Amino acid sequence: MITHIEIENYKSLHKLSLEVGRFNVLIGENGCGKSNILEAITFAAAAEANKLDNEFLSSRGIRVTEPHFMRSAFKHGELSDPIQVRIQDGTLQTPKSFFLTTDDKPYPKWTKLYDSREVDIDFDSEKFKSVLNEIKVHLKGNNSLGDDEVNRILNNIRKKANIGNLEELQNFVIYSPENTALRNFYKEGQIEPLGINGEGLLKLLKTLHKSPSQKAGKKGYFSFLSSKNDMRSLSKIDEIQATLQLFDWYENLEVPQDLSKSEDKVKITDRYLNDTFDQRSTNEGFLFVLFYIALMVSDDTPKVFAIDNIDASLNPKLCTRLIRELTRLAKKYNKQVFVTTHNPAILDGIDLGDAEQRLLVVSRNKQGHTRCKRMTFVNKPKSSSGEPLKLSEAFLRGYLGGLPKGF
Repeated sequence: MITHIEIENYKSLHKLSLEVGRFNVLIGENGCGKSNILEAITFAAAAEANKLDNEFLSSRGIRVTEPHFMRSAFKHGELSDPIQVRIQDGTLQTPKSFFLTTDDKPYPKWTKLYDSREVDIDFDSEKFKSVLNEIKVHLKGNNSLGDDEVNRILNNIRKKANIGNLEELQNFVIYSPENTALRNFYKEGQIEPLGINGEGLLKLLKTLHKSPSQKAGKKGYFSFLSSKNDMRSLSKIDEIQATLQLFDWYENLEVPQDLSKSEDKVKITDRYLNDTFDQRSTNEGFLFVLFYIALMVSDDTPKVFAIDNIDASLNPKLCTRLIRELTRLAKKYNKQVFVTTHNPAILDGIDLGDAEQRLLVVSRNKQGHTRCKRMTFVNKPKSSSGEPLKLSEAFLRGYLGGLPKGF
């Protein structure tokens, strides 16, 4: 899990350093740099995956423009300065640095430079294995060292030869689900299992639902409401079913059994109606929540990801409940999440007493540089009587910052 991020020279991010947790909520006025922070992380992820072509960057959620618009151009900086991102996670002894630059050709390509402190080593190469074997033979010649001690020394050599790989970061995506993509299940995204706008949701639901212990329902469908005997083997489906109870009208969801595209509808049951309907007739808030839950519980979706404007199409009270559910699911399914929002109700779903949950207030200083302040339980605003204020109220009163000052 990522613990620390440093970003330099990316759009409005001149020099930014922030500590992050498992579930991170970014608030701030329009144009303050919230999405830029997410994009910079995505840039590092693309560099880690050695996929810096514009098509890959776009499919991951980066707003790709001309290179000089992607590098900061503050008066004290140079357009030729590389973008720098440093990522620290629990597996690395020191942060891993990414230096990203591009040429000035008509069709520019981004390239990755290496920190002078780092060496790009292929741990699977025969040359590296040969060197390690020679060291191992030499260590074995020392009668005072046992096998465990030799292995410990070799592992330390691996760590120091290269500061390690951020494997979980490689699949980082900024999701911005859209109503059209979620309703039209036939549309597939550039990446699997879920595209940045929600493409691929039906196939993912089919995959989550397909299990050898399941029994076919009527008309070739499987129902989330299985018998008690079946429920024991359907923990992820149980999770989806239980979380969808956030909607008081919701009763059931049925997903087609066939993984092919021949069945492109789900069946939704409203407890107040006599008939079922499909995703084209349901409200968009329901589809957004279904997308978020599937994203959380699936083993095939990224371990680390972001959701831009998570409050889109959701009732304020639902926003609060949804964040509580998503923070619970993030812990249960070992996901690390970054979300941006403009809805104060989202903040009331955050538990500042939980060290894994972070509220980050993003703003810009007098020079225009993006800055970030963490709101903690200790500095949480209080009322005149000394009682802690709801975060939504504190936000709207301007106590947290992150609001426009021009009006």
